[in-house]
Amino acid sequence: MNPSSSYGGVVSQQEPFRVRIKVRHYELDSLGHVNHAVYHQYGEVARLELFEQAGGMEKGLVESGISPVLLESHIVYRRELRAGDVVDVSCRATFGEGKVFWMHNEIVKLDGTLSAEIKCTLGLMDLTKRKLVPEPRRLIEEAGLDLDVLCGTAGVPQDSLPTR
Repeated sequence: MNPSSSYGGVVSQQEPFRVRIKVRHYELDSLGHVNHAVYHQYGEVARLELFEQAGGMEKGLVESGISPVLLESHIVYRRELRAGDVVDVSCRATFGEGKVFWMHNEIVKLDGTLSAEIKCTLGLMDLTKRKLVPEPRRLIEEAGLDLDVLCGTAGVPQDSLPTR
């Protein structure tokens, strides 16, 4: 993927899913660096692209009457981004018990500098009842999405994965 491309994700056996984004001048604030809200947009781009890479939201999830909904987003800013910087935004999902799951992003400059970390809490919403549904991992899998792609475990032997 070349640095001038805005979106489009890649995933490999060695690295987590990521999208490459070039910082645009209009994304800067009065301090001359990327506005705080734009980091969240970068994370959202990576989350949506990851769902597409895993099989797409429209095809399985939305057709079955459910869709991911963002419940909480927490960011830690590490280093500023300036116009023209090119970053890779990684994304992976983790699941536990209950109605929620988490998606993690790292925004990293091409020189390896970590610019920000984002952790989001999401759920799956029943689009008719407008309520969260239980067991998002199971429902995502039943909708035909690839959990290994979502979780960043594609191509990784299961016995080498850390347990939660």
